[in-house]
Parts: sequence; C-alpha cells; structure tokens
Amino acid sequence: MSPNFSYSPCLDIPGLISPFSTTIHFHHCSFFFGHNCPGVTAMHRVGSAGNNTNSNRPRKEKRLTYVLNDTADTKHCAGINCLAVLKSSALDGCDYLFTGSRDGTLKRWALGENAATCSATFESHVDWVNDTVIAGDSTLVSCSSDTTLKTWNCLSEGTCTRTFRQHSDYVTCLAAAEKNTNVVASGGLGGEVFVWDIEAAVTPVSKSSDVVEDDCSNSMNGSANLLPISSPRTISSSNSIRTHATQCHGYVPIAVKGHKESVYALAMNDSGSLLVSGGTEKVVRVWDPRTGSKNMKLRGHADNIRALLLDSTGRLFSHSLFSFRYCLSGSSDSMIRLWDLGQQRCVHSYAVHTDSVWALASTPTFSHVYSGGRDLSLYLTDLTTRESLLLCTKEQPILRLALHDDSIWVATTDSSVCRWPAEGRTPQNVFQRGGSFLAGNLSFSRARVSLEGSTPAPVYKEPIFTIPGTPAIVQHEILNNRRHLLTKDAAGSVKLWEITRGVVIEDYGQVSFDEKKEQLFEMVSIPAWFTADSRLGCLSVHLDTPQCFTAEMYSVDLNITGKPEDDKVNLARETLKGLLIHCLAKRRQRHGSQASANGDVVSGKDMAARSSARSRIEVDGNAENDSLVYSPFEFSTVSPPSIITEGSQGGPWRKKITELDATEDEKDFPSWVLDCVLNNRLPPRENTKCSFYLHPCEGSAVQILTQGKLSAPRILRMHKVVNYVIEKLVLDKQIDSLNTDGTYAAGLGGQLQHSAGGEGSLRSGLKPWQKLRPSIEILCNNQASQSYVLSPEMSLATVRAYIWKRPEDLVLNYRMIQGK
Repeated sequence: MSPNFSYSPCLDIPGLISPFSTTIHFHHCSFFFGHNCPGVTAMHRVGSAGNNTNSNRPRKEKRLTYVLNDTADTKHCAGINCLAVLKSSALDGCDYLFTGSRDGTLKRWALGENAATCSATFESHVDWVNDTVIAGDSTLVSCSSDTTLKTWNCLSEGTCTRTFRQHSDYVTCLAAAEKNTNVVASGGLGGEVFVWDIEAAVTPVSKSSDVVEDDCSNSMNGSANLLPISSPRTISSSNSIRTHATQCHGYVPIAVKGHKESVYALAMNDSGSLLVSGGTEKVVRVWDPRTGSKNMKLRGHADNIRALLLDSTGRLFSHSLFSFRYCLSGSSDSMIRLWDLGQQRCVHSYAVHTDSVWALASTPTFSHVYSGGRDLSLYLTDLTTRESLLLCTKEQPILRLALHDDSIWVATTDSSVCRWPAEGRTPQNVFQRGGSFLAGNLSFSRARVSLEGSTPAPVYKEPIFTIPGTPAIVQHEILNNRRHLLTKDAAGSVKLWEITRGVVIEDYGQVSFDEKKEQLFEMVSIPAWFTADSRLGCLSVHLDTPQCFTAEMYSVDLNITGKPEDDKVNLARETLKGLLIHCLAKRRQRHGSQASANGDVVSGKDMAARSSARSRIEVDGNAENDSLVYSPFEFSTVSPPSIITEGSQGGPWRKKITELDATEDEKDFPSWVLDCVLNNRLPPRENTKCSFYLHPCEGSAVQILTQGKLSAPRILRMHKVVNYVIEKLVLDKQIDSLNTDGTYAAGLGGQLQHSAGGEGSLRSGLKPWQKLRPSIEILCNNQASQSYVLSPEMSLATVRAYIWKRPEDLVLNYRMIQGK
C-alpha cells in the first residue's frame, strides 16, 4: 500500500480523510455551491446582522459580529453625538451626564467638583447612537442608526427596558416634553416622524401581548422593572393617522406625516403641544403632536436644518403684545434664524458662524443662544441686541451642546467631552470681557469678515475639565496570515491585533502605517474567513457563513500544545467557541451536565489534563469535536468583546460575551452558530482542496510517479510533497525490506505500512526507510518561466498565490539534489 498519494488516469482527487491522518484517498470531485454569499441588508446602508428583505432571492444567513476594544469599558472610542444632563435628586444628590457615541454605547457620568466618573455603560444598540433625551425623572430614551429607539432606567446598571422598531431607516433625532414626561418624538431618514407616549408604550396590555414583544423589543434585553410615571398622558391615537404593522404590546405611536425627505432636527415645547421639525427640505415644519396634524411651514434657510430650539417662556421681547412661541433654527447655510410662530415668519437672522451650524442651546430665559458647528467654534449670541462673542474653539467640529448651570458641555467628533465656562445664569456677564461683535443678517457677511482676518479671539483658552476618550481607529489592514490586523488610531498610534483573541499584541506607537504593514508582510495564503471595519471607532469583526469556515491551520502553526501537530484547526469554529465559552459554561450549570459529557466548551487551561489520543467524532468530515478552547482563541475578560447578531426573532442585539446568560437560543443566535458550537456541525463549504500536477524536472533522470492530477488540502506544506515523492521513489523499487536500523535485510518480503500518526510522524521522527531516502527538492515555474525552489514550509495555496499566479492547475516539479 502506497503510504501517501495514489492516482489513476481518470480525474481522481486524493485528499486527507481526517485531520489526524495523512493518508490520502481518492473520491470523485464534488463542489458545493451553496446559497448566495451571505450579506447583511436589514438596516439601510449599515452592515447589519441579517437580512429581513422579502425578495424572492435565496435567503441570506444572518451574520455574527464581535466588537473589540483594548481599553476598559469606561471611555468612548468614537465621536459623541448626543448629551443629556440629569440634575441631582433627593436620593443621591449627584448630577449625571449621559453621553451617546458613534461607538454604539451610552455612558452615565457621575459629576463631582471638576471631575466625572463613568458609573454605567448602556450597551444594546448595534450602530451609532444619534440622540438621547430624558423623559420624566428616570427614563432615558435613545435612538440609533440601527433604526431603533430604546428606553433605559437612568439609574440602572445599563439595562435596556424596551426596544422600539417602528422606524424603517436611521433614527437621527429625538425631542421630549419636559412637563409632560410621557411625550417623546423621534425623527429619521426617509421623512419618518413618530410621537410616542412612553408610559403607554412600555406598559404591557396583557400577558398575551408577549408574542408581539419580539417584533418591537429586543428579546435579549429581558424585562426590567417598569418605571413609575405619574404625569398626565396627553397623547391619543387618531383614526386618521397612519399606523404600522409593528406594534409594541398593542401600542402604536402617532405618525406625523408630511416630510418628503430626511429629518435631522426636532424640538418640542414643555407641555408637548407643539412640535417643530427640520431636515434636508430646508424648511421648518410645525405640528400638533397630539394629533399629528401640520400647522405651518416656515421657509428661509438655504440648506439643511440641523438644530432646533423652542421657547416655552413666551417672554423673549418685552414689547411683545402676545405670548407667541418663538423658534430658533441652525442650518448648514451657516445661519441661525429666529422664527415668530404667531406671525409665521423669520424675525431675525444671525450670521455668526462661517460654516454649518450643528448645535444650539439656550439660556433658561431664551434670551441668549449658544451655538457650535463645523467651523470648530462655540459662540454666545444675545438674541435681542444681536451681540455675539466667541467663547472657545475646538480641534474638531462641534456636534452637541448641553447647558449645565453656569457651564456648558461640548461634544465633538472626538471621543472626549469638555466642560467650558458659560455663565448660563447670567450670560450678560461674559460680554463685559469685551471682544464681542454684531451679528450680521446675511451669511456672506460673516464669511467676509473672516477672510479679512478679523476673526475674534476666544474668551476661554482651556475647558474647566475634560472627560477623556480613546482615540478612534481610523485605518486598518488585515494581514496575510488572516489572524493579525494592523490599525492606526486618530492619535497616530499603530497597533497589531490578534483577531482570534481580540487583544493588542504589539503597540508600535506613532510610526508609519504603510511601512509597518510592509515589514509585517508574510508570503502566506489563507482564505479570507472574516471581514472587518472600524465604523464604531473600534474593530468590528464580521463572520458570515459559509465563508468563515474556509480557513484552517495546523495546530503546530498555532502553537497549540497537547494536540497532534498536524491536526487541522478551523479558525472560525475555534473563535466561536472562544466567544461563547462563558455562555456555554452557564448553560452547563443550568442544565447540570458534566463539563465534557456533551461536547460543551471548557477552558484551554484544562487542556494539559486531556489525552491527545482521545477519540473524536467527525460530524461533517472536517469539523472536530473536541471540547477545548485553545489558548490562541481565549478572549480577554478584562476588556471582553461584544457580540452583535440576531436570531429568528427580535432583530439585532448587542451584548458583552461575559454577560450572556445562557437563555439565548435560535431566537437570538443564527442557527449556523448554534449548530457549530453546540452540535459540532459545520456547513458545507467551498472546495478547500488545491489541484496540482507533480512531474519530474525537465531533463531529470528521476522516474515519473504520476500521470493524473492530484489534489490535497490547500494548507498542505511542501515538505509533505517531498515526503510523498521520496516514499514513491523508495517503495516502488524492488526492496525486500528494511531493518529497523535502516539497513537492508535480504530475504524479508512485504510492504512497508504507512503510519497513521499523521504529519507529526514525518516531522518528529524518521522512519527506517527515511534514513536511506534521497534528497529531493520541489520547484515551481512562475509566469516568466523562472524556476523557484520552494521552501519546505510553503503551502500549496501560498505557492499558487505568490509563485504560480495563474488560473490553471498548479504544476510542481521535483528533482534529486546532487551530492547529497
């Protein structure tokens, strides 16, 4: 019996029958062409966890993403999109600041004297958090580019109490009625605006409504204690208002219809009887949120409206005869406009900024306005006298402002938040410092002044204090070995990540990203089993089936001890085991099962106690059934990654891997993930073999070993091909036998049987016949017909990708090395 390869004149495909043996058998060639490549289209323009489309195309499998962070969970790692201040209560006497970030999380900061401590992280959104408001005394409402609204208990440890999925696109803005604590409005792309009665939306109608919960709420978040809200409820549904099929416990929000394009800004008066909205249509629309009816449309801006404020005092101008409501708007045309809603016209325009105005905040009396935007500047403007003052400048565009007593919080596209002096109670005091200017009526007037070089000096040079963040990742590159990824953050620091453990293994500091990438280049070819992005300011690694299961490596190359060195390790399967070890450990405890009786995952620290020769079950012909999480796949518990995925119900969700509670099932996870981790089954994959021809070098006297095409795993190394050639050359000769010391023993017949010990036997010890073997080298011609001697450690895939570089089947040549 020939020990390694065999062939026949027809198209026979030799292949390893298991990861634990190098015996190669023939079978007919079979390729699996599965479903279309899995993708994610559930959320508009966002790589989501699944596909909910109703098209007739084949169903796309849902994705699993894990999000990595190399710092403690007390800092944001992307720009801050929203701010909300909760004043102290009699319970704890502490003011809180809530921040929502492009990293997909919200954080609660306990504020002290010139200090802030992160006391909770609110994690459930799977994309940017775009806005947040406080409804009542203790309900935090947030909205996201993941198309959802979520409610939270402000003083909880970060538990999401409800998820609303009414919007069909990004939700960009929120507005709350301060005196009517139940009323919250939400707006988003596509012109959608909804008005919610939060109390009614979070209160179950009956136990039978739990079935509807999955359509509107994140089933992963569980249920939390309902918050007591005793304020009057003024929202009532109208039969003339459009309703949606997706309902929350039977509750349907009021749909405010009229916008034809995206909505970027909302504002509501204290009682919840007036709502204004603006967006890409360049007009301010005024609504009655109680019915959803449109009251008026205000024209005047020349570009998108990005910020809105409503005056609830009715005391703007002392000479006013009527208590009309006033509205302030900030626009991408760089203008701030003051609207008289009673007269339905613009009464003042303020040319303060030189670029888009993105954020507004007013004093309690609505006499002065703070404004910031794309020009990196924060201004204070007296709405009556038109006097304006530059308070400070930032290094990044200003996204949001929040007044807090005599100071103001400023959020930018940076991950930090700064607190600046503002004199919010007595803003007129700031103007006594001098340096003010009179705001013009036209946008070009301010731009002209800026061009003339008369830009005012800022009043304040430094903030009171800063809540620091982590610099966002702005550049990344997946390296050839498909386990390492190089990143560069906003501070210029370059780091090397190990994706299968989720940790930084090297911090190179501020070096050239491109030069470091060249230095780390390896001539290896491994299938692209994952994709990655840095949209959240940190690394998000995406696994899609069946592509993610195409990459395998030998255990020796992963430095896995206690395992035969030529065992094949599927990178995606082991990564999934590492991610879900905490969930599976809780699952074992819950079911009271033994640690390894049913194939559950156990820690790699127990590996040494296991026998490497234990029996394994081959479920699909390739997947292993061992129950270990090996060290190259153990994720940190100090900064654990978060999982983003979705199952058959409830929509996408996000949780730390250490917070999974083992109640998750097919409603929460994609079926292919559960199949892999619980049942040791991998999906059918694309062909993982590499076909090639093996011929003697031209002019060589070495015999021809094969006539047909051979096939072997892509990861097969050249030294295995060398061994095959040697075995064929030696064993095909008329040799009676060999003694164990390698000398000839005449008169003893029989065939030398190949050991089933696998590739390890070829590396760790010589067989008797190998001591007589000739020295062989393998060559391959490149496209220019130049012959390259291949390194014994090169794989078939590497040779094909970097040497052969042709679509035709690979051709390898062998020859004896003279003088050896």
